[in-house]
Formats: sequence, structure tokens, C-alpha cells
Amino acid sequence: MSVRGIEMHYYAVCKRKLWLFHRGIGFEQGHDRVEEGNILHEQAYARLDKEIALGDHAVLDALDGEWVREVKISSRMEHADRLQMLYYLHLLKERGISKKGLISYPTEKKTTELQLGEEEEQEVRNALEGIEQLLTGRVPTYRKKKVCAKCAYRDFCQSGEGEEEE
Repeated sequence: MSVRGIEMHYYAVCKRKLWLFHRGIGFEQGHDRVEEGNILHEQAYARLDKEIALGDHAVLDALDGEWVREVKISSRMEHADRLQMLYYLHLLKERGISKKGLISYPTEKKTTELQLGEEEEQEVRNALEGIEQLLTGRVPTYRKKKVCAKCAYRDFCQSGEGEEEE
């Protein structure tokens, strides 16, 4: 199964969003938060090589020497950002390329460094197994979370289906 980098991120944030997105049900286009991220991405680190495709799986935000850099609006979803970066490092390693990762939050003036060790490799493998199981099943039940408030899928998810508190 082919998993894209953004799907790895969605897996850590919301299983329902991942399931819908994987099936082509997307609400990101024109969403304020997504557009804000696109603008930040264009403006940040202008001197670097950007948008490097890694097959059909991922588009790296930027390469900075020995580093792969991801640019994010906020560290609010740092766990998901971390898993996405580890996945990129995993994909590079599969291709014989060894890099380290930087997750940059320019608006917070914060950068997190990551390296892909055995524990991190196992975390990525576990997530890939979890994604495969999730995507072969039925749509996950809507569970209201704090992140729903700014999610592009909010109106869709909250439109009539019963919810479970998480």
C-alpha cells in the first residue's frame, strides 16, 4: 500500500480524516489554515531547494545540506509533524540516502531536530501497519477533538453523524 507523507500526519491527528482523504474526499482546497500554511511555506527559507518529490509518497518541503526540513505553522501537532518527518527519513533510508530532519515553526521561532534510529524506524513501521488496517476498514466514527475547531473536515464530520467524545 502506498502511503503519502500527509497521510502519515493525518494518521497521528485523526483517523477519520485520513480515511476520508485517502479516498479522495478532501476539503483542504481553499481552507484558511491550509492557505496560511502554503504562504508560510513559500516565504520561509527562500534560499533552499524546495518541493523535492520523493516518488509518489512524499514531497519534502526543503533540503538543507544534510537536513530535510519541514515547515509548519504551529507546534500544536508536534507529534504528527514528528511522525511525518520520521516517515520521510525512512523513505530516504530505503533509497540509500541518510539525512537528519528539522521541523521548523518559523512563527514560533522554534526548530526541532530528529534522527532516524531503530526506535523511530519501529514507530514508522507500526504506523504503516496501523494505516493499512485502518484504510481497509470502514470509516472511523467521528470523535470530537480539540483540533476539530480548525480542521477543514469539521463541517463534514459534524453534519448529522453521532459523535463520541475522545
